[in-house]
Amino acid sequence: MHPSLITDLALILVVASVATLLFKWLKQPVVLGYIVAGFLVGPHMKLFPTVAETEAISRWAEIGVIFLMFSLGLEFSFKKIFKMGSGPILSSVMIMGCMMAVGSGVGALFDWGTMNSLFLGGILAISSTTIIYKALDELGMRQQKFVSGVLSVLVLEDILGILLMVALSAIAVSRDIEGGTLAMSLIKLGFFLILWFLVGVYLIPLLLRRTRHWLNRETLLIVSIGLCFLLVMGAESAGYSAAFGAFMMGSILSETIEAENIEHTIAPLKDLFGAIFFVSVGMMVDPAVLATYWLPITTICLSVIFGQMLFGTGSFLVSGSPLKTAMRSGFALAQIGEFSFIIAQLGVSLKVTSDFLYPVTVAVSIITTFLTPYLIKAADPAYRLVAHVLPHNLVEKLDMRGQHHKERVRSLWRTFLTAIFSQVAAYLTLSVATIGLSFALFLPLCRSLFTHWIGNAVCGLVTFFLIAPFLRAIVMRKHRNAVKQELWQRNPINRVLLTAVFIMRYAIATIPIYYVINFLSPFASWLHALIAIIIVSLLIYSRAVKYRSIRIERTFMQNLGTRERLSRAKRPAYAGGLQSRDMHISSVVVPAESSWGGRPLRDLSFSRDLGVMVAAVVRGNLRMNIPDGNTCIFPGDTLELISDDNGIQTFCSRLQSELIPIYEQGAQRLLLRPLTIAMGSPFCKKTLSTSGIRSDYQCMVVGFEDTDGSLNIASADRCIAHGDKLWLVGEEESLKRIERDNHPVAVEE
Repeated sequence: MHPSLITDLALILVVASVATLLFKWLKQPVVLGYIVAGFLVGPHMKLFPTVAETEAISRWAEIGVIFLMFSLGLEFSFKKIFKMGSGPILSSVMIMGCMMAVGSGVGALFDWGTMNSLFLGGILAISSTTIIYKALDELGMRQQKFVSGVLSVLVLEDILGILLMVALSAIAVSRDIEGGTLAMSLIKLGFFLILWFLVGVYLIPLLLRRTRHWLNRETLLIVSIGLCFLLVMGAESAGYSAAFGAFMMGSILSETIEAENIEHTIAPLKDLFGAIFFVSVGMMVDPAVLATYWLPITTICLSVIFGQMLFGTGSFLVSGSPLKTAMRSGFALAQIGEFSFIIAQLGVSLKVTSDFLYPVTVAVSIITTFLTPYLIKAADPAYRLVAHVLPHNLVEKLDMRGQHHKERVRSLWRTFLTAIFSQVAAYLTLSVATIGLSFALFLPLCRSLFTHWIGNAVCGLVTFFLIAPFLRAIVMRKHRNAVKQELWQRNPINRVLLTAVFIMRYAIATIPIYYVINFLSPFASWLHALIAIIIVSLLIYSRAVKYRSIRIERTFMQNLGTRERLSRAKRPAYAGGLQSRDMHISSVVVPAESSWGGRPLRDLSFSRDLGVMVAAVVRGNLRMNIPDGNTCIFPGDTLELISDDNGIQTFCSRLQSELIPIYEQGAQRLLLRPLTIAMGSPFCKKTLSTSGIRSDYQCMVVGFEDTDGSLNIASADRCIAHGDKLWLVGEEESLKRIERDNHPVAVEE
C-alpha cells in the first residue's frame, strides 16, 4: 500500500472524528460533519493538510456506496411494498414526479442544458432516509404515528431512485430521450430485477439454512459481503451500477432469517466506508464555485423546502392522510441527502453533467439538512396557522380523514388480474433465463459431444424438462382459486373474459416452446407451432410436472415469508386495531445504561405519570403479556407501549433523561479490598449470614485470609472474630461505608 494512502486515511479519519464530535455536540447529523471534514482536507482548502491520493480515496468511496446501498436493501422488503396499499405508493410517485419537474424547471430557468436539468430533477426528487431517520430520532419523534408513513414513502423513493438511476444512465448513454430506448432499458431492468430476486430468494435462504451450524459472526460477515459483491459483479456485467447490485442482494437477504444478524454484523463496515464516502463528497466542494453559483443554490434550497412542503403535504392528503399528518410528513421530507450524491456522482462518472452541479448539490444538501430539525418542529405551528386561515368545516373534515377509514375492498377482477400478471411475469422471466443459459452453455457442449442435430435434440429435451414447471404455472396457477370461481359464477360476461384470459396465458406459454423448437429444428414454422401447442397441453395434464411446480413454488414462498412470520409472531395481534385511532402501539428497547434496570413497573409508574401503558415485556424469546406492577424490567428488554403521540414522546424523553452518566457508571464498578475486623466492631461474634454485610452493605465476603497469606472460602455460619482479615467485593461507596462502620466512634469518658 502506498504510504501516502495511509497518511490520507489517517488525516481523513482524524479530522472526521473531530468534526463528528463537534456536530454531535451541536445536535446536528453526523453526515454534515463528514462533509465538512472532507471540505477541510480537500484540494480546494489550502489552510489545512490536504489529501494526496484523491483517486484512491474515490475508490474507497465507491465501496462506501456499495455498503450503504447493501444496508439499505437489508431494510427493504418487496412484500411490504405490495402490502402497503396504494397510499404510500401514490404519495411517493407524486412527490418524485413533482420534484423532478421542479428541479428540471430550475435548471431550465438558469439555462443549464438538458442533461444538467434532468439530473438536477433526479437529485431533488429523493429525500434522505438517513438524515430524516436521525433527525426524528434526535427529536424524540421516531415513535410518533406519522413517522411510519414517512418511512414507507422514503423506502419507496429509494427503490424508485434505483429505477431513476437506470433511466438516467440510459438517457445519458444514448444522449436521447426516445421513448423506445427508455422502454427497452426499463424492460431489461425489470427482467434482471425479477430474475435476480426469484433465484436469490430461492437459493440463498437454502444455503444459509444448510450452513447455519457454521455461521458465527465472522463467517456470516464474509458470506454476506461475498454475496453482495457477487451480485455487484453481475450488475456491472449486465451494464448496471454497482449500487444496484448491492441493493438487490440486500433486499434478497432481507427476506432471510439471518437478516438482522447481517445488519448488526456489517454495521461497522458500513459506518467506516460510509464515512469515507461522505468525506469524499465534501472534498469536491469548491468555495469558488459556491461563490459563483450562490443564486442557483439559494433558489434550489427554496425549491426543495417549499416544493416538499407543498407537494409532500398535497400527496399525503391525496393518499388519504389527515391534514395534520400530511403537513408533518411533507415538512419532514424537505431535504436531499445521500441518494442525491449518488445521482450527482453518476452524472460526473458518465461525463454528462457540468462540474458545478456536484458542489451545488452538496451545498444544497448541507443547508437543507441543517434546517431539517427546525422544519419538522415547524409543522405543528404551520398546521395551526393553516387551520386558522381555512374554513373550520374544511379543516375538521380533513382532520377526520383516516380516523374511521376502512380499507376499500379491491375489486375481484383487480385482485385476480394482479395475481395472474405477477405469476406470468415471474415464470416467464425464469423460462427466458433458463433458455438463454441452456443455449449459451449447454448447446455447444451437446453439439461437441454428438452430431449437430442430435445435439440440438438433446439440448431441446433438457431445456423442455427444465422449463416445464414454469410453463405449467403460467397456464394453470390461480386457475381454480376462490376469486376466479366467484367471478365465473357471477355472470356470463365474466366467463367469456376469464376464458379469454386463459387463452392468453396458454398462448404465452407456447411462445418459449415455439422459440426453442424453431431455433433447433429445421422443419416448417407451422409444424413447430402445432408441436408447441401439443406440448403445453401435455404439460397441463402431467401430474409429475404439476408436483414439481408446486414444490418449487412452495419452497420459494416459504423462504420469502420466513422473516415475515417471525415478525408477525413478535407483533401483537391487537396492533392493527389501534391504527385507526389516536392511540397506537410502539416498541421501545431499554438501553444498557438505563437506570430503570431491575426496577419494578410499580416504582416507575408509567401509567399514572405519563399515561403510557406497558402491554408486554419481551426479553429474548420470553414474552410477558400484561405485566403487573411487580414485573421488573432489565436492560435490553423491549417494551410494547400503548399511548398517543404525546405520551410516547414523553416516555422516550424520560428514558433518555434517566440514563446513567458515564462517570456514574464508573462508580458502579466492583472492587476487591481487605477489611481487618477492629476491636469493638459491630461484626464481631456474628456469623457471615447474620452480619448484614451482604443485606445491609451490598458487599460479598470472598474469604478469610490465614496467617500465611492464603485465602479460605468460609461458609455462612463462620463466626467473625476480632483481628480476622476479610476480603470483600463491592462498590466504592459500599466499601467505604463498611470500613467506616468497622471502627465505631469511641465512647465519651
